[in-house]
Amino acid sequence: MALHLPRRRFTVAEYYQMAQAGILGEDDRVELIEGEIVEMPPIGDRHAGCMNRLNERFFRTFVDVAVVAVQNPVRLDEHNEPQPDLALLRRRADFYASGHPAPPDVFLLVEVADTSAELDRRVKVPLYARGGIPEVWLIDLQQETLTVYRDPAPDGYRAVQVLHRTDSIAPAAFPDRALAVVDLLG
Repeated sequence: MALHLPRRRFTVAEYYQMAQAGILGEDDRVELIEGEIVEMPPIGDRHAGCMNRLNERFFRTFVDVAVVAVQNPVRLDEHNEPQPDLALLRRRADFYASGHPAPPDVFLLVEVADTSAELDRRVKVPLYARGGIPEVWLIDLQQETLTVYRDPAPDGYRAVQVLHRTDSIAPAAFPDRALAVVDLLG
């Protein structure tokens, strides 16, 4: 018979209290998922290079219509504050200095996976769907694919499309601003 240990889920407010108390440091690579503090994998060379490309391409393409946030938290609800690799957000005069973005602020989230694609696919993407994030791109560096998730529902995204190096993609919010997948994968 398996032993079930009760778990205590933390709220976003408690998560920040831990940081203020010095329990969590500014340099800790953690995020709050389902009320649990989860360590994020280290950023390897390929991941870093892809992030540099994304940052450059997204800034150049969307700077006049959106805020491009790199590896900053998005507050989904009381128990979830993941840190996607990139977020394309509604413009705000304070650039979110008064509070992290919430689902209504998000046009697109991007996750880059070198070794964590399965974790992102099975944990983070469904979490984003439940949170109502309209669109997620998962860049899988091992498979050299970009998977587009759209039309969120409580049980996942209803529209899923796998793209390859020769394809192009535009965020649903900005259909006239396409990016070549090869430029994102490198």
